[in-house]
Amino acid sequence: MPRELLAVVRKRVEEVNPKVNALPTLCFERAERAAAELESRPVLKRGRFAGLPWPIKDSYDVAGVRTTYGSLAYADHIAETSDYAVEAIEAAGGIVYAKSNTPEFEAGANTFNEVFGRTLNPFDPTRSAGGSSGGAAVAVATGMAFLAQGSDFACSLRYPAAFCNVVGLRPTAGLVPQGPNALPFQVLSVVGPIARSVADAAFALDGMVRFDARDPLTRSRDGGSYLTAALAPRRPRRAAFSIDLGIAKVDPEVRAIVTRAVERLASEGLRVEEAHPDLSGADRAFRPLRAFQFAALRRDALARVRSKLKPEVVWNIEEGLKLTAADLAAAEEERVRLRQSMLAFLETRCTVITPTAPVAPFPVEQRYVDEIDGHKLSTYLDWLVLGYAATVCGCPAISIPCGRTASGLPIGLQIVGRPYGETELLQTAAWCEAVLGSALSAPVDPVTLA
Repeated sequence: MPRELLAVVRKRVEEVNPKVNALPTLCFERAERAAAELESRPVLKRGRFAGLPWPIKDSYDVAGVRTTYGSLAYADHIAETSDYAVEAIEAAGGIVYAKSNTPEFEAGANTFNEVFGRTLNPFDPTRSAGGSSGGAAVAVATGMAFLAQGSDFACSLRYPAAFCNVVGLRPTAGLVPQGPNALPFQVLSVVGPIARSVADAAFALDGMVRFDARDPLTRSRDGGSYLTAALAPRRPRRAAFSIDLGIAKVDPEVRAIVTRAVERLASEGLRVEEAHPDLSGADRAFRPLRAFQFAALRRDALARVRSKLKPEVVWNIEEGLKLTAADLAAAEEERVRLRQSMLAFLETRCTVITPTAPVAPFPVEQRYVDEIDGHKLSTYLDWLVLGYAATVCGCPAISIPCGRTASGLPIGLQIVGRPYGETELLQTAAWCEAVLGSALSAPVDPVTLA
């Protein structure tokens, strides 16, 4: 029954959350009311999730619940209405019981903020959990959640999944409703699930996808079940593998682990070609468009409470405010070229495989990765390029576990597919997951320091 399941989750949260700080805001009273209402319905009328508890990322509104966006500027904000994605989850029978931690305005792939502090990696509490859906990934990895909602702009579902040894799926824009916001036509930031297996991620996606007329990008479903696809693993006919996409710096240990994983896939019959599309313009397209989005959505906060915003957020908003129409036109022109390059490449390869993140989980006190293999990086975005190269092309991408470092830290494998090709992507990911055998078979108990 939903209330019994909620009680189990509550007990686990009480035991684990103080060790990792993944779920800073709890709303179990609201959840219990929802569970009781759900139990009053006939079983077949309870929706796909049928009372499954869900945490929601703290950058997404839940009606009546404190929602801070990880920012001191909104530290006391209580949402009046829920985001469309939250409504979709609840309409499918999901029960919201917590908000998961996120960096301020989702800026940066290390989950910390001045409201709630740092979220810690359950495999090593001195290490980052990734971000910006870091709280969601830690909750799933530690058994405080069966599934979790997150979102992905540059890499925010995939990097924390890689750092926490779980699965993070960035779907094609328009599958899961997003909003309300001031940029309803944007396609860079999307909502998706984090889970402990590919099948669970597919199950989650089945319930999150729906048409919502308030989001101009959503469309009616074509039919079929993503879970059915994930339960029928299929080796792709051909795959491309690139350790760096020709544009990233990658840590040597990550290179070795991911290369071994791909060799293992090849030993099971996968035809692998070392190649990648021309993505050399990823920065030229993504960075201006990201800056524009920050300026469009957050310039009011900059004008009102600049002193409360972290430096990376201030920088990104100001970069957006400097843009000219010519800058945006050039970025859009480059984005078109990148997408065409990727689509042409995928005509003869079913998928592109890369490392998810270029480094293993790094010290949690470090705001972002500023050096890889002796190469100094200039901004907090530089180390995210393996993620946003897929974002800017409009492709779905999934991260699955593929191995551990010598010190036991998780490493992820990113699989990129064709736009709206989630069915094929999930079948491929499920096959890779089965071959590699690196997925969590059970929740982990957080490592604690003596």
